[in-house]
Amino acid sequence: MESYFTIKNEGFAEHKIFESKFLSYSFPVKNTNEFKEKLQHLKRLHPKASHHCYAYRIGFDGNNYRSSDAGEPSGTAGRPILGQIDSRKLTNTLIVVVRYFGGILLGVPRLTNAYKTAASLVLQCTPIIEKNILQTISIECPYPELHPVLHILRQNEASVYTQDIQLFCHLQVGVPVGETSQIISALRQIPQVIVNTM
Repeated sequence: MESYFTIKNEGFAEHKIFESKFLSYSFPVKNTNEFKEKLQHLKRLHPKASHHCYAYRIGFDGNNYRSSDAGEPSGTAGRPILGQIDSRKLTNTLIVVVRYFGGILLGVPRLTNAYKTAASLVLQCTPIIEKNILQTISIECPYPELHPVLHILRQNEASVYTQDIQLFCHLQVGVPVGETSQIISALRQIPQVIVNTM
């Protein structure tokens, strides 16, 4: 696996059924700390909402996911939301659906469909993109060799995470997994460049 699909940016959609409002929010997230921050932000934004239901999938092995009905009947909210994430083969994606109860009980089938629809609508509003899975490498080089190093990194769509530019430079970068050995080989052909995988 060399790439994955995720959402490009945050999204919002609204769905209404029998006076109940379902406000759905989508977020690109990289870890559970980001998920917690987004959920707490929405709880502060909607303190009077009856439910804050959610699902996320993070990472590339398929094992880091979670869904919550947040007080709704079991299986009516979190699972349908996660189902929409999975049906589009997304990862590093969080959807939170905030419900304002309208006074009319929907019943399990309608409630399940409402959360599924809310999650689907927000994903329709959010561009889906394919991104490379990155391998982190560290690079050390004398300052005069920095320009050719950066040239190779730019050519290969690498992401520079940290850089310490001095007479002897230190960089930590992410390079596409499928091209790691080729990029490292090219970098090591530059005099006095030291490359290590992390």
